[in-house]
Amino acid sequence: MIGRVCSRLCLLLVMLVVITACSAGRQDTAQPGATDLQQPNAQSVLAGTAWQLVEIASMDDHVYRPEDRSLYTLVFNADGSMRVRADCNLGTGTWTSESSGQLQFGLIAATQALCPPGSLHDRYMGQFPWVRSYVMKDGHLFLATMADGSIIEFRPIHEK
Repeated sequence: MIGRVCSRLCLLLVMLVVITACSAGRQDTAQPGATDLQQPNAQSVLAGTAWQLVEIASMDDHVYRPEDRSLYTLVFNADGSMRVRADCNLGTGTWTSESSGQLQFGLIAATQALCPPGSLHDRYMGQFPWVRSYVMKDGHLFLATMADGSIIEFRPIHEK
């Protein structure tokens, strides 16, 4: 458990260094949810990939894991659009990656069905406006937020 927490903290530290390096000298006035696509996403390693949620780890040591990973997915299209499934709801939006390791999502339009008790819908969907960076490690995708320092781990959909 302690090793896993230390590993997450190291990963978060690396991601924060990447964010700082990417934003140095840049004046960014975009707000969470901004929809401007400033660079073709076809060049990003994320373009054309599909993921399912493994866990959301908050800096307060709470870890949230879906009972059924197939109900929490994220698809990055090369044209800068994205699709998301959050339990009983589906959504679409935009994403942009101006440089390696940097990631932001635009507004996401999603259905608003009431999911069953125990759903991670609200927690999962609430992360996207705050994502600022990503790291790929051991075939998994890790997104880092700026709000509470959550790390959202995904695995490729095709992985067993």
